[in-house]
Amino acid sequence: MFARLSLPRLLLHLEGLFVFAAAIAAFAHLGGNGWLFAALLLVPDLSALGYFVNKEVGSVMYNAAHTYTGPGVLLAVGLAMQQPLVVLIALIWLAHIGMDRTVGYGLKYPSAFKDTHLQRV
Repeated sequence: MFARLSLPRLLLHLEGLFVFAAAIAAFAHLGGNGWLFAALLLVPDLSALGYFVNKEVGSVMYNAAHTYTGPGVLLAVGLAMQQPLVVLIALIWLAHIGMDRTVGYGLKYPSAFKDTHLQRV
């Protein structure tokens, strides 16, 4: 059953959709390879392996890989150093986070993997 969708939650989902679409559009505009996109799109989810240690480590690792800060810094570095591959990787990472937010996966609380800032999954 769907969780009740409040206006703030709706805005966060729409924000994720915008980031997802914008990252894909930028990737395509820059001539990024579709195979590279497909191969790397789910890589940030490897951060969930931290849950094998414990919930606290898992949530820290997952959140570190699922905030816009990391790919934003990587994008800035790639642009500043004129490194197209770095820019493309940052865009894939941004697309992943946007995709997750669009479908309701948010940042994790250390209480449980399913407890997120958007909802209980």
